[in-house]
Amino acid sequence: MPDAIFILISTIFVNNFVMVQFLGLCPFMGASQKFDSAVGMAAATTFVLTLASAASYLVEHYLLIPFDLQYLRIISFIVIIAALVQFSEIVIKATQPLLHQILGIFIPLITTNCAVLGVALINVNHSRGFFESIMFGLGAALGFSLLLIMFAAIREKQEHKQIPAPFQGAAINMITAGLLSLAFMGFTGMDR
Repeated sequence: MPDAIFILISTIFVNNFVMVQFLGLCPFMGASQKFDSAVGMAAATTFVLTLASAASYLVEHYLLIPFDLQYLRIISFIVIIAALVQFSEIVIKATQPLLHQILGIFIPLITTNCAVLGVALINVNHSRGFFESIMFGLGAALGFSLLLIMFAAIREKQEHKQIPAPFQGAAINMITAGLLSLAFMGFTGMDR
């Protein structure tokens, strides 16, 4: 169990996929405009990323390796991710129609979120076990969600502040993201 906690803490704070590995920047910058939509996007991404980690492990170890089909790894992982995204969109549309309307195009864009595919490929490349793969995917998803929600909250606060004209819009967002990245760099060294 300490390994699971170590993996979670490491992927959430120390090796955060957005701030350290620069994966998933598109939804981070785009879907984090409103707090409510960021929470919904974070939940959907957490669901997809965690299940994609588990499913990609199973496909890799019980289908691709036994039949010597590793060259189909990326294609099979993309199909898994797309299926999970479609499933999550159906669930969100049926249970939370308002959230589905708010998120709009961002739910299908989870399919093209490079963090989801990146986590699956990193799990395979580091030969993690099934449980470790799930914990790695969950930690990466929680780290992504934490940043997405923090960034959305900051952006909503910035709407009510007097920001000098040259820094409005994308400029202040980049500065804010840079400061968040510096804050997360403070956790470097905790994984040793």
